[in-house]
Amino acid sequence: MPSGGRYELLIGGKRVPAQDGATFACVDPYENRDWGVVSSAGAEDVDRAVAAARAAFDGWRWTPQAQRTQILLRWAALIAEHAGELARIQVHENGKTITEMHTATLGVAGAASFYANLAANLHGETFESPAPDHRGWSMREPIGVIGAITPWNNPLLLLAWKLFPALAVGNTIVIKPSEVTPVSTLRLAELGVQAGVPDGVLNVVTGAGVTGRALAEHPGVDKLAFTGSTATGRAIALAGAQRFARVTLELGGKGPHLVFPDADLDLAVEGLLTGITAGTGQACNAGSRLLIHEQVYDTVTERLGKRLSELRIGDPLDPEVAIGPLASRPQLTKVLSYLDLARDEGHRLVTGGRRAAGSESLDRGLFVEPTLYADVDNHARLAQEEIFGPVGVAMSFSSDEEAVRLANDIPYGLTSGFWTKDVDRVHRLSSQLRSGVVWINTWRVGSFQLPFGGMKASGIGREGGLHALNAYTEEKAVWLGLH
Repeated sequence: MPSGGRYELLIGGKRVPAQDGATFACVDPYENRDWGVVSSAGAEDVDRAVAAARAAFDGWRWTPQAQRTQILLRWAALIAEHAGELARIQVHENGKTITEMHTATLGVAGAASFYANLAANLHGETFESPAPDHRGWSMREPIGVIGAITPWNNPLLLLAWKLFPALAVGNTIVIKPSEVTPVSTLRLAELGVQAGVPDGVLNVVTGAGVTGRALAEHPGVDKLAFTGSTATGRAIALAGAQRFARVTLELGGKGPHLVFPDADLDLAVEGLLTGITAGTGQACNAGSRLLIHEQVYDTVTERLGKRLSELRIGDPLDPEVAIGPLASRPQLTKVLSYLDLARDEGHRLVTGGRRAAGSESLDRGLFVEPTLYADVDNHARLAQEEIFGPVGVAMSFSSDEEAVRLANDIPYGLTSGFWTKDVDRVHRLSSQLRSGVVWINTWRVGSFQLPFGGMKASGIGREGGLHALNAYTEEKAVWLGLH
């Protein structure tokens, strides 16, 4: 386990302390104790990082695409080689299970490779001229300095969706990881330097909200890319709007997860289980808002409650463990406050509903029991707000029309899904559900080849596929007169 380490900022290819010497501690949520000390960047450190990125921009922009591709492919190979190490660091930072973090880290390597190769396919267009003595075409150029502010729940994979498309097309970047999970990002960046990323192209400033605010408001940052809460995303959008900086925002979610009476209930229950508990429920794409047809409501809630109660809770480094601790002490406090609210409002508890206990490790760590409430009103706070813990809320519906109305009656619009064998319903509901992603007879699958992002309060823009490369470029029209 990492212990007692000191971790500094990465600016201009060098590890440096914060100018004022400020630091903060990393907390292992399983052990519930400090395990490392990290530099806390102030505004002057952000200035240095942005200046380094700006100074490196022209050189990286004009580096031949084939050379950029080779650097990113070397980086991808190093990530795959060190996947076990990177996964373990993330487990110690955020308490996710080793199985999930190892899979996610291999996805990071895949993203580096995918965007390294895809960037060669980025091109402009030639247009039919309106006059015989003119020619017109378009071209795509890198935006400039990117400011990436990333979350703690899947720190490297969610960074990868920003980092690799941005660098692949010639941008430089300053990354501000969550203060909960800074070390994994610093280690990933270290591997990038080892792979040959030039000094200044890749910079990491660690710290809390003050650091992120300095980056979001910095006039030298041309685009902001953020994954996190809707409230913080709104503040970042406002900061960017002051100077017309481009923004991509992947924000909160409260995915409606529908079960129709013709569904394969065995598969549906396992899908609901995944929607509630994957990543200990700390995922923007969680499917924890359960809408179940009245004909199968009692059966599904009973079976789901039983499955939740059977899950193994414990050491996230144990491959047999399904539920690890919550990521931080503030997150534990937040989730427990919702469990208290559920008791106060009298929601019917099917299983869970309290802090996990019963062994030395459970008593010590930041654990809550996987929880399911039934008969929850759609406008209750538990049904409308993002809890970010392994807590599901169930309600019933009697018709397709009611199901769609309930599903869409929420501020968020990131993901949704439903279980059915009816092909007509598949096509009808996939159009009617107001979310950026719709899963049918599955949950929480994804690919870098398809876009990911939200409607409504779940964000602006899309990550993934060619969409991501376009999002990190500006399109320019060029006209040539023939004389």
